[in-house]
Amino acid sequence: MTAIAHSRNVEFSASCMTGSGDAQTVITERPKTTTRATKPAIAKDLKLLRRLLRAKDRMDAAPHEQWPIARLAWVSGASEAYFARSFRNAFGTPPHRYLMTRRVERAAALLRDTGLPIIEIALQTGWNSVGTFGRTFRDVTGESPSDLRARTQSMPGDLGRVPNCFVSAAQRPHLKMAVSEKRRQVKADKPC
Repeated sequence: MTAIAHSRNVEFSASCMTGSGDAQTVITERPKTTTRATKPAIAKDLKLLRRLLRAKDRMDAAPHEQWPIARLAWVSGASEAYFARSFRNAFGTPPHRYLMTRRVERAAALLRDTGLPIIEIALQTGWNSVGTFGRTFRDVTGESPSDLRARTQSMPGDLGRVPNCFVSAAQRPHLKMAVSEKRRQVKADKPC
């Protein structure tokens, strides 16, 4: 049985223990820890989050553009290292990986919904090289752009009636590790 009493900045804990049938009372005193954040810290975090969302919105609006960390940091009004660290802490993924996910997602939508050549889709989604686009697309989605197009066009069903945001969310690649890490992991799993 444990009872806890709070007094100012100290927490007292009294517990009754039955060792050999005898009751013992042990009182311990330890500093009370506070879990509440202060108002200035919350306001600072909200301002930082608003600036990070501004950079994220810019990437979402124009994923085909080049977005180096320096440019994103300038948009958010932070230093490069602080921006990269804060972005990863806030959204769970580094800025480059987030941008790559958006580019692959957009390319998959174009492959699914249009008959544009793959080279045109690669250039529209911000890739400078078709080879890099194809390799990265395959590493992220598990299939080549032409295989994805063939599979989605042969699937029965009318996605025209489903809201585009639901289709995009359902087919969004889940990129939890860097593409280079995925490649190394695949090579390690293959027998020599």
